[in-house]
Amino acid sequence: MSETAIIRDHVIELDQLAEPEGYNVDPDYLQSGLKEREDIEFNTVEPASDGHTPLVRQPTDHPNDPLNWSSIRKHMLLLIISYTAFLPDSGSAIGAIALVPQSEQWDMPPDDVLRAQAGSVAMLGVGGLFVVAFSVYFGRFPVLFWFTLLAFLTAVWSAAVDSFNSFFIARMFNAFFSTVAQAGGLMFIKDVFFFHEYARMINVWGFAIILAPYLGPCLAAFMVSTQDWSLPFWVYTIEVGLAVIAIVTGMDETYYDRQTPISLQPPRKSRLMRLIGIEQFESRHLRSTFRGALLRPIQALLKVPVFLSTIYYMATFSWAVGTNSTLAVFLIQFYGFELKQIGIFYFTPIVAALLGNLAGYWLHDLIVELYTKRHLGRFEPEARLWAGWIATPFLISGLVLLGFCLQRSYHYMLTSIAWGLYVFGTMIATVGVDAYVLDSYPEGPGEVVMWLTAARTVGGFLVTLFEVRWVQQFGAEVCFGIQGGGCAVAFVVLVILQIYGKRLRKWQGPLPFKTQ
Repeated sequence: MSETAIIRDHVIELDQLAEPEGYNVDPDYLQSGLKEREDIEFNTVEPASDGHTPLVRQPTDHPNDPLNWSSIRKHMLLLIISYTAFLPDSGSAIGAIALVPQSEQWDMPPDDVLRAQAGSVAMLGVGGLFVVAFSVYFGRFPVLFWFTLLAFLTAVWSAAVDSFNSFFIARMFNAFFSTVAQAGGLMFIKDVFFFHEYARMINVWGFAIILAPYLGPCLAAFMVSTQDWSLPFWVYTIEVGLAVIAIVTGMDETYYDRQTPISLQPPRKSRLMRLIGIEQFESRHLRSTFRGALLRPIQALLKVPVFLSTIYYMATFSWAVGTNSTLAVFLIQFYGFELKQIGIFYFTPIVAALLGNLAGYWLHDLIVELYTKRHLGRFEPEARLWAGWIATPFLISGLVLLGFCLQRSYHYMLTSIAWGLYVFGTMIATVGVDAYVLDSYPEGPGEVVMWLTAARTVGGFLVTLFEVRWVQQFGAEVCFGIQGGGCAVAFVVLVILQIYGKRLRKWQGPLPFKTQ
């Protein structure tokens, strides 16, 4: 039996031992601190494979503890979650391309057909509220399976419709169910990875989410240029079906109550029973009540750092959703683009998201390393927000330049660069704020990131509704200039969090959840 820091038959949570005071990742400090604790049975802090970095959180010796899973199994889970998280925005954004031929088929103005697109975006946020609450009560694995299965069935419905009303309803239901890995992805990452791995894993998962609304329309534009508008929706249906297969064959329940003594942990009997949720339902008395699970998201939003992070994310990312949903209209209006040209244009945000992912892979770890070196091994969650300082110039300049390019008919290559600058900034900012809320409230990963997803999608829904009319009435310079101003205001919120975030966390305390 390996020596780990254990309290009353369960592992001490080093990420909550002094959570309001920040994380101390210096192994010598942790070791000396644990030796002073009379309630600790073993005093050795287990390190990572490098022999130096302390594992936060400390794994138990129980085989069901996901922290003990092999690296291959963990990264397979990450790939499945990231792929499934890619689908909702990819499928939703296809509507931005299909609306042109749909408006002709149904004899409707494109702006009216756009309502299905806007509603789909909004339901991505609404679905997240239920995903997190249901995952707490029924278990992560069955909620992921059932929601993705229902997303597959509604995707079939979306592709097979012959009227706008039926299409509208199908899109609403599909968005509601497909958001499961997007809204709840951080729960899986928190369950199976350690603190020093969070930023890199969030970077992979976040990249899939950022890439999705650009790759989906890019491929759809090429398909619709020669085929019926339903073809990309059938391709999307196949993609969701592959996700269902991957979940059935490669996933398992990742929730493990680390506060329950090992002797009282519920036995794992059948993977099939865990897939459909029967095994988790039998042990529901060990988790939150259904009412408690429904209240958890509200309790999370009442934490001021979570609320301010939500405002920040809405003010920086909503424009990405709205612009992506309406860009086909603008490219046709200002440049006379056809569908193939629009498809080629979408390569810019794809490349920008890839560059943001590559930069973030090292950037976020570098921020942690530099901060801990300057603060004698101590790390504060607010340090994650330094990434926002790097992202903000890209966010503001990209949006402002995009407005000038569209209104003054600058060369489309310059328009492409402007859009790429903004997308690069969103990739950097997304990982930073996701990691911040996770580090601030590790006991509620699903609840805190769910609000970020809701902020992005609800804000994007609102922008999608009025952006076309907004540009037509006031011009692209004013429209996108105001959006750039919104990012500047969001930066002020970011600075407030950096200055007062720690004091707010200490004042309000951790989330009052029965289980993590």
